[in-house]
Amino acid sequence: MGANAPELRQMNIEEVRDRPTPSDEVTAPAKIEANPNRIAHAVLPTPGRIVKVLVKLGDAVVQGQPLLTIESPDVAEAESDYAQAELAVRQAELGAAKADSDLARLTDLFEHQAVAQKEVLAAKTTLALSKSAVAQAQNARKQARRRLELLGLQAGRFQQTATVAAPLSGKVLEVDVVEGEFRNDISSPVATIADLSRVWATSEVPESKIRYCKLGGQAGLELIAYPNETFRGRVTRIGDTVDSETRTIKVSTELDNSAGRLRPEMYGRLHYTDGMVNAPWIPESAIIRIGAQDFVFVEESPGRFRSTPVDLGQPHNGGFTVAGGVQAGQRIVTQGSIYLKAAL
Repeated sequence: MGANAPELRQMNIEEVRDRPTPSDEVTAPAKIEANPNRIAHAVLPTPGRIVKVLVKLGDAVVQGQPLLTIESPDVAEAESDYAQAELAVRQAELGAAKADSDLARLTDLFEHQAVAQKEVLAAKTTLALSKSAVAQAQNARKQARRRLELLGLQAGRFQQTATVAAPLSGKVLEVDVVEGEFRNDISSPVATIADLSRVWATSEVPESKIRYCKLGGQAGLELIAYPNETFRGRVTRIGDTVDSETRTIKVSTELDNSAGRLRPEMYGRLHYTDGMVNAPWIPESAIIRIGAQDFVFVEESPGRFRSTPVDLGQPHNGGFTVAGGVQAGQRIVTQGSIYLKAAL
C-alpha cells in the first residue's frame, strides 16, 4: 500500500500511549440499591382515620414535610391536656406571686416587731412550696406540648387533625394508605422514604477474587441503562460470610447520585481494582486475530505497515494492556485493519 492509497482515508492511525490501568481487576454482576442506612418508614402516631394523603409515589419530600393527616380521639385529648396544663401553670404562678408578696409583707412587719419570726419562716416555706408547684406545672405543660408535637399539632388550637411528617428528605418509594381508611395498627408503615442522593451498587464477588476488593477501594460501574459510561464509587462494605452455595461474598459500593440517574434495581457490572499501573494500552478495534495469535499493524512509514504479534494483558475500558509486541510511541492502525489483513 502506497502513501496515496485511497484505503488510507478509511483508516485511523494512532500512537500507542501509556495509560493508568488496573494492576489487578475483577468484574462481577451488580445491582443498584437504596442505601439501607437512609431508608425511613413513616408510621401513625396514634390510631385514627386518614383524612388526606398529601404525597404521591415518587414525590420528592424534605424532612418534616407533612405526608398525611388523620382524625383521632387522641387529638382532642391531647389538646385538652395541654389546655389544662397551661391553666395549672398560671394558677401555680399566681400562687407563687402571692406567696412572694406575703413573705415581703411579713418580713417588713417582722423588722418593725409587728409579727413573730415563726410567721416569716412559715411564709418562706409557703413560697418554696409554691415555686416547686410552678416547676411541676411547667414540666407537665412541657410534656403535654411534646405530645402535641408528636401528633403534629399546634399548642393552643382545637379541633385539629394530626400530621405524619417525613422522617428524612428523599423520594417516596411506597404509600400504603388511602384517604378515608381507618388504621388501628400504629406499627405498620404508611409510607417509605429513601434518600437516593447516594446509592449502593451491590455485587456477588467470587471467593477466589475477593482479595481485589478493599474497603475504600475504587470501583467502576457500567449499567445496561447507560452503555459506554462508567460511574465511579468506593467500596463501603464487604460481607463477613461466604455464600455456601455460590461461594461468593457480597460487596457494596457507594456512588454519588445527586443527578438522580441511578435508580434502585438497575443492573450492570462492577469492576473492582487493586491499584493502578502505567502500561501501554491499545483499543480492541486495533487487534486482528490470526489463528491463535493476536496482531496489530504498526506503521513503518506513510502507507507502509507491518503486522506485529502482541501479547495482551488485562482488558480495560474497551481495550487491552500490552505485555509485549509494541511500545508506547509506536503508531498503529486502530480502525480499518481489515484492508491490511486482506493483503496478508
